[in-house]
Amino acid sequence: MTTPGMVLHFSVEGGDFAAAGEAASKIKKALRKIGIDAGVIRRVAIAAYEAEMNIVLHARRGRLVLEVAEDKLQVIAEDEGPGIPDVNQAMQEGFSTASDLAREMGFGAGMGLPNMKKCSDTITIESVKDRGTKVVMGFDHR
Repeated sequence: MTTPGMVLHFSVEGGDFAAAGEAASKIKKALRKIGIDAGVIRRVAIAAYEAEMNIVLHARRGRLVLEVAEDKLQVIAEDEGPGIPDVNQAMQEGFSTASDLAREMGFGAGMGLPNMKKCSDTITIESVKDRGTKVVMGFDHR
């Protein structure tokens, strides 16, 4: 029982570790409610969480958007942050520009973008220095 055309928006504040993960959790609950396959939900939830954490760790603010179509889901993460200077380097497992504070809290292991890529069927990344980053992840669910 999918709901084609459903679009949900979630605001994410940079540095708000107390609320980190809430948007991804709401996405997971919404997908469960409309009957998406559990395996797809798991991949979407992991990718959305990683995207949300990147906003919390690196940006001033951002948002996650879930778009549901008949046979595809899309999660879009957009932020107002420093941008990614070298996307190819950032896609390497273990590469991180997280602050010392983030690392002390257990974040910033450099697995965010690689995990997003592994979990999604398609991924595009657009980033502009000092303006922000947009990540679009697609998931087939048929």
